[in-house]
Amino acid sequence: MIIENTFIKDLILITPNVFKDTRGYFLESYNQKKLEKVIKTNFVQDNESLSQKNVLRGLHLQKPPFAQAKLVRVIQGSILDVAVDLRKKSDTYLQHFKLILSGENKKQLFVPVGFAHGFLCLEKNTILNYKCSNYYHAESEASIAWNDTNLNINWGIKNPILAKKDELAEKLITFENPF
Repeated sequence: MIIENTFIKDLILITPNVFKDTRGYFLESYNQKKLEKVIKTNFVQDNESLSQKNVLRGLHLQKPPFAQAKLVRVIQGSILDVAVDLRKKSDTYLQHFKLILSGENKKQLFVPVGFAHGFLCLEKNTILNYKCSNYYHAESEASIAWNDTNLNINWGIKNPILAKKDELAEKLITFENPF
């Protein structure tokens, strides 16, 4: 397992070792013992989503005390994954990190508490799986507009397919940041 820091503190890229042979492949997607020095959280819930090409989900978060850290990976297909640092005391406050996660590259992104997270599906039938450090709590859910000009995220798309909550997401200027 290769563990890499990104330019944003605590946002970690993980690449598992993949063992391939004529039967297929095997990988260890999570090992608490190997990761406990860099990921200081316990995961309590796994989520999986299936999305079609050009679906954009995000930018989502849960507010404290139900805030969540996430460990995100793609099982099938590919996404442009984006994490935005909302931690007011961070040197990278309001900066974002993005990368391609895919079933092919098997990379994972650890998104700590204090970040908004979103992704754009780049292929049809993309399956995403992510571990969460807290249970889903609808009343604590928040969304920041994916296209907020203050974030300056180049998603590479002008008219993604959005859920109603993402169409109605707040702009940063009105968002009450609890981090």
